[in-house]
Amino acid sequence: MFKINIYLKLALTAVSLILGIWLWSAFGTWYGIWFVIIGVILLVSYIMLGTIVSASEMVQLQNFDAAEKRLKMTLSPKLLYPTNRAYYYILKGSFAVNKKDQKEGEALFNKALSIKLPSDNEKAMILLQLANINASKNKWTAAKKYYNDAKKLKITEKTLKDQLKEFNKVFANKGAMRQAAAMGKKGQSMMTGGGKRRRPRMR
Repeated sequence: MFKINIYLKLALTAVSLILGIWLWSAFGTWYGIWFVIIGVILLVSYIMLGTIVSASEMVQLQNFDAAEKRLKMTLSPKLLYPTNRAYYYILKGSFAVNKKDQKEGEALFNKALSIKLPSDNEKAMILLQLANINASKNKWTAAKKYYNDAKKLKITEKTLKDQLKEFNKVFANKGAMRQAAAMGKKGQSMMTGGGKRRRPRMR
């Protein structure tokens, strides 16, 4: 896939439009129209695609501060192509969670979930993020619901499959802990109340 540095892209956009308009006004339409067309194409691609690709690459390199700054160069998420808009909110949500702002992260992930996604892998990634947020807040019922929704999807990425397995272990351990706690309470009640033994009479 052909990629162009965002700064170079913006520079080429400005140069093409300025040069095209000048040639158009100075020498006629035929001389300037092609530069104007190139400038418009570059401008539209910047508006509709944003800086999602380069920001995602920085995230993969663990350069989160630079990735967040690059994402802010996106003109407006509302003008993005739907898939890129979803990725925009996914990245924003990830940055919020990294900053321990789970409320903001959850809101952004839900925004991404409401947009049409290219495949079940992206949807599963968001659902698992939401499951993780709710689990960290001890909202296990909500976490389990997101986990179950993710399990129903056709996931092809190994990383996501591994995450599902890890969540399955977490919920299994949670169930075992609840069962052990219930048995502990039951045993305790047998030693008190109706099951309480009489103390032997003192002589």
